[in-house]
Amino acid sequence: MMSEVLVDAQVAEAIRRLELPFNRYGLDPYGISRDHLEIFFSMLAPFYRTYFRVRCFGQENVPAQGRVMVVGNHSGGLPVDGAMVLASLLLGLDSPRLGQGMVEKFANRWPFVSHWFSRVGQFTGLPEHAERLLEDERCLMVFPEGVRGTGKLYRDRYKLVRFGSGFVRLAMKTNTPIVPFAFIGGEEAIPTVRHLKGLAKVIGAPYIPLTSYGLPLPLPVACQIFYGKPLVFEGSGTESDEIILGHVNRVQDEIAALIERGRNWRRGAVERGELEGGMR
Repeated sequence: MMSEVLVDAQVAEAIRRLELPFNRYGLDPYGISRDHLEIFFSMLAPFYRTYFRVRCFGQENVPAQGRVMVVGNHSGGLPVDGAMVLASLLLGLDSPRLGQGMVEKFANRWPFVSHWFSRVGQFTGLPEHAERLLEDERCLMVFPEGVRGTGKLYRDRYKLVRFGSGFVRLAMKTNTPIVPFAFIGGEEAIPTVRHLKGLAKVIGAPYIPLTSYGLPLPLPVACQIFYGKPLVFEGSGTESDEIILGHVNRVQDEIAALIERGRNWRRGAVERGELEGGMR
């Protein structure tokens, strides 16, 4: 176990309650490490509670156990959204869940980062990885916009870009419910005005965000997560593109509605003085 000085007490208790088959060495069959989880989420916890002051709505829509996909919008800039959704699944639910995301392939070029990702359950975004996780009753976090979503500029904030369709085929194949969500505040936290493409090529990233204040660092903006009702699409996942696209559009429409609901709530909270510093 990591030093008690480093590990957040709530994080330690939540990880203890996870229904993961850790062996005597603190590893599950996928190589996920209990020690790594403790230190990773202990690092995220202050950002979740204090820096971004995350507030969740509709978290009761996330099943307490069993396979599920939580599917939502990507914010532009850095992956603040993914990190805070992972924290909300562990720290904001009555029954903690370990969200497992599908990491973009470029992350494999960074050995230390890719090792840590795998130790905390974030694996390369391959269909076979996702299918196996769902068959093992895990909670999969999906951003169907992919890197296109994180590449959005501030002027395009909260505009959904084209969704991939693979997640719907996989949900149907594995009989997995989809819980849509909207992440609100990430666009304001990293107001990206352009990308530094030259520097991005040097480090092997798709882009590096340049913000209105220069640095690609997030501002302490209050964020909210709105979880919607589960969606279940019956079928084998081998249906025609037309049928699959209809289901994809349904999910996208649900997320768009949650985004609108979240932005309306946010405007009201600002007017009521519930969010310190206006939209921040």
